[in-house]
Amino acid sequence: MITPRVLLTTGGAGFIGSNFVHYCQGQYSKGQYSKGQYSEICVLDALTYAGNRATLGDLEGQDGFHLIEGNICDAGLVAQILAAHQIDTVVHFAAESHVDRSISGPAAFVQTNVVGTFTLLEAFRHHWQERGKPEQFRFLHVSTDEVFGSLGPDDPAFSEVTPYAPNSPYSASKAGSDHLVRAYFHTYGLPTLITNCSNNYGPYQFPEKLIPLMCINILLGKPLPVYGDGQNIRDWLHVEDHCRALEAVLLKAKPGETYNIGGNNQVKNIDIVEQICDLMESWAGELPISPKKLITFVGDRPGHDRRYAMNIAKIQRDLSWQPHYDFATGLKQTVDWYLTHRDWWQPLLSDEYQGYYAALYGDRP
Repeated sequence: MITPRVLLTTGGAGFIGSNFVHYCQGQYSKGQYSKGQYSEICVLDALTYAGNRATLGDLEGQDGFHLIEGNICDAGLVAQILAAHQIDTVVHFAAESHVDRSISGPAAFVQTNVVGTFTLLEAFRHHWQERGKPEQFRFLHVSTDEVFGSLGPDDPAFSEVTPYAPNSPYSASKAGSDHLVRAYFHTYGLPTLITNCSNNYGPYQFPEKLIPLMCINILLGKPLPVYGDGQNIRDWLHVEDHCRALEAVLLKAKPGETYNIGGNNQVKNIDIVEQICDLMESWAGELPISPKKLITFVGDRPGHDRRYAMNIAKIQRDLSWQPHYDFATGLKQTVDWYLTHRDWWQPLLSDEYQGYYAALYGDRP
C-alpha cells in the first residue's frame, strides 16, 4: 500500500472534486477518513461557472490547504505548482462535463478535457522524472461511464474491457483523455490510474444537472423538463461512495490499472423525477404548485444514450470496496441538502445560467 503525502486536485472546486477535498480533510460526519493523511492539499480550479469558491470556503485559511485559481492548460502554472508544493499525487477531476453544453459548444470540451489532460500529464511526467521516478507518485484520472456508449435493455453492464464507443462530444473528449493517460503509463511508465464512474449525485452539484435541477425548479414553481419519454436509465452513485472508491484506488491499486465505479442503482429518469416530487411535497412545506404537475416532457437530447450500467466486480474483488448508499437513502439525503442550503445554490442562478437554461429548454417542443 502506498500512502500519498502531498495532493493536487484539479477541478477541486467543482462537484465531485470539492466533495473529495472535504472527504480528505475529514469533513464527512461518518469519519471514514483519517484527517492528516495528506500534509498538504492543493486545489487548482479555473473557477468557471461550475467551480464555486464558496464550496471550499470552510477550508480556506486552514494549514496545509491551498486554493489556486488557474487553468490546467497553463503548462507553466501547473509545473510551478508541482515543484513549489512537491506534489506526489494528482487526482484529476477538472473537466467540462455537461453533455448538453458539449452539443452546443464542443470546442471547450476538447480544449479542457483533451489538451488540459495532456498538459497535466506532461508536467507531471517531467516532475516525476526529475525527482528520480519515486515509487509513491500517482496520477489518478477520474473519468466517466459515458465513454462506453449506450446499452440496450438486456445488454450486460459495462466492464473495464468494454470497447469505447462515445456518442457525444463530451464523452468523446473524455475517451480521448483516457487514452492519453493509458498511453503515458505504457510509453513512459508514468504511475497512472483511471476510474470510470457512473452518474454521481449528492451535495454541491451545479443546478444544471438532473437532481438539483428538479429540486430547485420545484421550489421555484418552474417546469421540470424531462427528455424524450423519460425512460433513459442511469446507474446512480452517491458522491461519498465515489470518494471512498477513489481513496481505495489511490492507496491500493497498481499503476496502470483501470476501475469501474458504480452505485448498483439503475433507475429511469422519470422515476427519479417522481421520487423527488414526492420527497419535496412531503418536506418542503408550502410549494408554489404540486410538483408532479410541473413535469414537462421535452424534445430529446441529440444522440441521447438509452442506458448505462456498471459492472463493479473488479473493484469489489481487488480493493474490497462497495457502495454504502442505496438510492432511496442517498436521494433523501441529497434532496434535504438542497432544501437546507439555499444560500449555496441561489447565487448560482445567475443571468448567464438563466440564459443558458432558456436556450436549452425554451425552444424544445
